[in-house]
Amino acid sequence: MFKKYWKRILLVLSFIQLILIAATAVSIWSFSGESELLEADAAIVLGTKVIGGEPSPVLEQRIRHAIDLYEAGYVEKIIFTGGITDGADFAESVVSRDFAIRNNIPEEDILIETESLITEENFLFAGEVAKENGLSSFLVVSDPLHMKRALLMAEHAGIDAHSSPTPSTEFKDFTNIAPFFAREVVCYMAYVAMHTIIS
Repeated sequence: MFKKYWKRILLVLSFIQLILIAATAVSIWSFSGESELLEADAAIVLGTKVIGGEPSPVLEQRIRHAIDLYEAGYVEKIIFTGGITDGADFAESVVSRDFAIRNNIPEEDILIETESLITEENFLFAGEVAKENGLSSFLVVSDPLHMKRALLMAEHAGIDAHSSPTPSTEFKDFTNIAPFFAREVVCYMAYVAMHTIIS
């Protein structure tokens, strides 16, 4: 009897867990399509992998979107984030800045931080750079499926951020979008759980 009782509890808990996972997945997928095209002081571009001295295809998409926002007049500055990761020779933000300069963005309108290794740190250090330069409103640039977690982290960092996902992405077919999507679901749920416990 006791064993059967606990078996039912485990089944109920498993069912609840599946519902939470499904709800989170739907929420992340739905949010990925939201883009707030409004004027802000700067674009915060979340860093990701570089290859040699060049941005990876994923990072290049983010940089090009930030350039488009700048040229369209939505932002006055671009803040590139990201330190040295994955054994690279250069910080992600440095590679991003150099790419943007080569694409005719004035160097004086580019700000960088070179210390962050994860998304939370992207916002932490970008926030410090923004404060030093009197910037207070931002468009966050990243891949669509990354945006929900990114915006939540920005909110917790006290940053007035709005979603501006890249209109195109390297995560296109099932073989590469599925692992990225699954990772985002897990990371989002873990982040929410951890933040809830800390709070």
